[in-house]
Amino acid sequence: MRFYLIIPCLFLMALLHSCKEDKCEDVSCLNGGTCVDGTCDCPSGFTGADCGTVDTVPTSGPRIIFKFRFDSTQTRLNNLGQPATMPAGHAGQSPIFRKMSAHYIELAPNAYTQLGDGKVLYKAKEVIDGGNPAIDFDSSVFAGNEETFFSMPISSMDPGTYEWLRVSLAYQNYDITMQVTSPWFNGPMTGRLASFVGFNTYIRSYNIKDSTVTVNGSRPQGYWGFETPYTVSSGQAPATTVPNPIASTSPIPNGSCVVTGQFASPLVITGNETEDIVIIVSLSTNKSFEWNDTNGNGLWDVNAATMSMEQVVDMGLRGLVPIIE
Repeated sequence: MRFYLIIPCLFLMALLHSCKEDKCEDVSCLNGGTCVDGTCDCPSGFTGADCGTVDTVPTSGPRIIFKFRFDSTQTRLNNLGQPATMPAGHAGQSPIFRKMSAHYIELAPNAYTQLGDGKVLYKAKEVIDGGNPAIDFDSSVFAGNEETFFSMPISSMDPGTYEWLRVSLAYQNYDITMQVTSPWFNGPMTGRLASFVGFNTYIRSYNIKDSTVTVNGSRPQGYWGFETPYTVSSGQAPATTVPNPIASTSPIPNGSCVVTGQFASPLVITGNETEDIVIIVSLSTNKSFEWNDTNGNGLWDVNAATMSMEQVVDMGLRGLVPIIE
């Protein structure tokens, strides 16, 4: 009889023991946070239950600060980082950027540093509400021209020398001009484009300009919404980003829109800094909205009567230059 009583007791003890060890099994901590007894212990610069919120509360000591700059005069680059001219038969315009968000920021010691092997400073919150990992749009941080996107205490960084900045972009919002032909209007018209360039984004709803679009689902890279004074539309464009060859071991998922740029002089972190370090993430918008100019007039032609337009071939950016101020 005692033998049979011992078995369930041992089973109960094992069950209780296993439950105690599994408190972190379903806990996901972002941005380098670690799970301790079921709770995320967040590094400096992050807060929240899963460390997915940027800590904007000022702390003592110098900080490293990242600001976006959208420059229509900056050199236009191709996918290999080389100066690029407009292809024959194409035309482009420089959009007026309103805001942008990023999925990931990394400082790399050199050009040969594998993605994720540098200093990962920021990674946006992800969810699986749509069935697959996706950027949580509701938790995204947005910044406009010359505005701060991210900052963190320099004291939380390891001393080191970094030659390259890598940024995985997630969302763009900007104005573009089209040449409209219709029975009721002919001439130029400005529209606002919301472009989702992250690998996958879970969107509950989003504002383009004055209008709100409800999605309640995941959308892959290339999803867009477009608002004019008269209409609101949305659709899916083909993803064109170069695939990430080490997606299985990299914090940047396959299909991410990663832009990289080399500092004019390496960024050196000594750990003895007494002042803030401000890094301008200067992004080239130089004719970055590009289309097949079928009639050669240099205008993006949209025929509202026939619901047709000249084919857009690029809605992205044309290069990154990191500037230490």
